[in-house]
Amino acid sequence: MTEKIKALQVIHFAICAGTILAYFFVGEISIEKLKIPELSTIGIIYTLIPILAYVISTFIFKSQIKQIDPKLKLEEKLPFYQAASIMRWAILEGAAFILLFLTPDYIIFGILIIVYLIFLRPTEERIKNDLSDNSF
Repeated sequence: MTEKIKALQVIHFAICAGTILAYFFVGEISIEKLKIPELSTIGIIYTLIPILAYVISTFIFKSQIKQIDPKLKLEEKLPFYQAASIMRWAILEGAAFILLFLTPDYIIFGILIIVYLIFLRPTEERIKNDLSDNSF
């Protein structure tokens, strides 16, 4: 089981590292860009991107976890958990890239998405908690 968790951790690390490197090289991060820009009509839409990414990714993750048969052993549930986690991370990564490439003024929200993505690092304890709480 630890080999499968390590594989999931490597996938998570690659997603996080790729996103961080893209922000480092493309983002041209400076103190001025880290300020929250004034909200305009279009700015509200870009502000909703991280919120929607969080809500959608969490909803999809939880709905995928709910579909797992609770009678299966933990090792048998792991591939389903891996698929659900990758979907969750992909949505968050996509939102971060949308903010980076479409609206560099809102780069601070992309950085917050990356921080949350790093926080979602899979550990054995987190996996057990997520899979034992099938009744989200």
